[in-house]
Amino acid sequence: MRKSYHISGNPIRSSLTPVPSLTMKRMAYFLFKTEPGVYSFDDFLRDKETNWDGVTNPTAVKNLREMKPGTKWIFYHTGDERTAVGTGSVVSVDASDPKVPVVLVKAGQRLKHPKTLDEIKADPVFADSPLVKIGRLSVVPLTEKQWDWFLK
Repeated sequence: MRKSYHISGNPIRSSLTPVPSLTMKRMAYFLFKTEPGVYSFDDFLRDKETNWDGVTNPTAVKNLREMKPGTKWIFYHTGDERTAVGTGSVVSVDASDPKVPVVLVKAGQRLKHPKTLDEIKADPVFADSPLVKIGRLSVVPLTEKQWDWFLK
């Protein structure tokens, strides 16, 4: 049985009680890149859900493999556009084949203000981001501040 103590009406938990801020996983955020001529955000909105596949870069595959349901991500058009255009979230991840994880994703919404690569590079919040440092990476981790910046 776990003990709780109270001081001034506030419970103080013993060391046997999990502390939510230490035991809860933080929300993960990513940016997924795709050629709009191959699969665009309009395609994604039409389909509502799809398996995100075709990723071969080992770092990008690792990022996909480690995702959890609920992971939020930014949909980014590469090629001539180079613009973040929408959002999505992860429904499920099957990492039973570590080289080819099957990630089911569902469409979110269009960004109110799409962000170009030039805008991304100009903002200090991305100074150390793999998004600007590793341009060929197709699945890029984002910080919460970076996620919030895209939604402004």
